[in-house]
Amino acid sequence: MTEPARLDPPVATLARRPSLRFLVAHPAHFIALGFGSGLARIAPGTAGTAWAWLAYALLRPYATDAAWGGVIAVSLLAGWWACTIAARHLAIADPAPVVWDEVVAFWLVLWLITPSSLVAQLVAFVVFRFFDAAKPGPVAWADGLFPLRRGVPIGWRQGLAIMLDDLVAALCTLMVIAIWRAW
Repeated sequence: MTEPARLDPPVATLARRPSLRFLVAHPAHFIALGFGSGLARIAPGTAGTAWAWLAYALLRPYATDAAWGGVIAVSLLAGWWACTIAARHLAIADPAPVVWDEVVAFWLVLWLITPSSLVAQLVAFVVFRFFDAAKPGPVAWADGLFPLRRGVPIGWRQGLAIMLDDLVAALCTLMVIAIWRAW
């Protein structure tokens, strides 16, 4: 008698709400869950954005603009991979605990508005969270661009979709900030 097909360990012990065990079970989980910030029980997207802000504030003095551009580019690609794997292992196309999309998108916002005051960064945080949570206009369009079809496994398209709507939210945030600064 043959042994049943084995699933990846995170899938075999699937839980809708990931735990610390899920976080450390695979490198993609650790990245996708924003180094643990996505484990927040309330508003994980806000927790991930706050973590991004803190990480940026701590690391910004040690990196040039070019280095930050490289970090963001690599983080986008790593995030696509990590978000795809974590979503697949959680069996949800866009799980709330997956916050790497917020992290990278908010890093992009902070990188492009720097130098800026703490108040300007707080405004950027609030505006970004609005666009990410409410999903008006173009953000809703990006969020619905790659729907998961019944019977089709979660794949690279869903990983891209996880990242894309937050990048559009970041662009909308940057447009609001540009209009605010011009006015």
